[in-house]
Amino acid sequence: MNLLEELELKERWVQIESMLFERFGKKPDMEGILYLIGINELGDLPKKNFTKEQKQDLIHLATCVLLSQSGYYEYDGHDKDGWPHYKLVEHPPASSLKEQELLLKQHIIAYFNEE
Repeated sequence: MNLLEELELKERWVQIESMLFERFGKKPDMEGILYLIGINELGDLPKKNFTKEQKQDLIHLATCVLLSQSGYYEYDGHDKDGWPHYKLVEHPPASSLKEQELLLKQHIIAYFNEE
């Protein structure tokens, strides 16, 4: 990634954070953003207090949805409780934590641009 691409990514990321801050009144961290995407993807299931495990599942769901944009995961149907499931098609190339975060940020930006 060249310097111009890096600056553009940072600018677009700040826009996402600002939009979420305006909507929810606080700046979300990466986990919070993934949680929100997971809830959005879960859809119209009855609203309830999620258990810690379900919150982790929502974050995992968001990660799968985001990485499906690049073909790393693909939708595999809903379970009997209405939760969407994805299956791994190919491991993402990012290896370090910084690379993984960068990959997720790129996909989060694309996700919000589509919404």
